[in-house]
Order: sequence, then C-alpha cells, then structure tokens
Amino acid sequence: MSLLGRSTRSLLLVELISGMALTLKYFFKPNVTINYPFEKGPISPRFRGEHALRRYPNGEERCIACKLCEAVCPAQAITIEAEPRDDGSRRTTRYDIDMTKCIYCGFCEEACPVDAIVEGPNFEFAAETREELLYNKEKLLANGDRWESEIGSRLSADAPYR
Repeated sequence: MSLLGRSTRSLLLVELISGMALTLKYFFKPNVTINYPFEKGPISPRFRGEHALRRYPNGEERCIACKLCEAVCPAQAITIEAEPRDDGSRRTTRYDIDMTKCIYCGFCEEACPVDAIVEGPNFEFAAETREELLYNKEKLLANGDRWESEIGSRLSADAPYR
C-alpha cells in the first residue's frame, strides 16, 4: 500500500470505524452467554460428573460386590469390601472412592453389570479440604438418591448407543 493510502486510512480512522460497525452489528442481536450461577447450560447424557451409587425401586442397593469397578479403575481410586448376607447374596460393607485420585474415565460405570455405580450430572462439588473428597458408601448412596431422576433419564437417553 502506498504512503498516501496508509496516511488516508490513518487520518480517516478506518479501522476504528469498522470496529465500531462490527460492535453495532452485534449490539442488537440476542445474547449468547448465560448467567452461570443462576442459569445452567445443557449437559450431555454422557457427561461424567460426581459419582453415585444407585438403588433398585424397592430401596435395595444395586451393588452386588463383584468388584469389577475396583479392578478396572486405572487410578485405583475405588476400595470395596464385601461380605455374604443371610440369604446368600453378597453386598458391600465398604465402598470408598477417593475423588482426588479419580480421573473421571467412566470405566467403573461401564464395567458395572447392574448399573450400580454411575457418574451423575453434578459438576458442582468443590471442597475446601481433601477429606471432603473421600466418598464413602453413605455419601455415594445419598448422591444416588438425590440425582436418581436425572441419572435414570440420562441412562435411558444413552441406552440406544450402548
């Protein structure tokens, strides 16, 4: 570009005016952002968030203590202890997940034959101390009870692709 052309563009503030025109173009369009703490965007059915242990509709916990999730966990974040019950079935006495080790790979969810352990839709579970991120069986069952409707709808939406 010649010296005269550059001087003319600089004198007429062409870049500034084109920038203002672009701003004016988007000024009257609807907002594309959301007000996060008060509005939440859509979450994929395959989103992997906070872990939860599910129950059957009759209230009995689903986990049959097969320990497949513990075996498949690459981070070794899951610890399970089990004992047989009076009716001969095995149930867990201890089910712990160290969420500071968890890499949210979803292998535990895929390995479970009865859909007992799932990764739910909750992504807002920050903690101030490390001890708060050591989940025991009671906390995992409470998460399952709290998020059961969302977890069930997510699993049914994802069922055709499994």
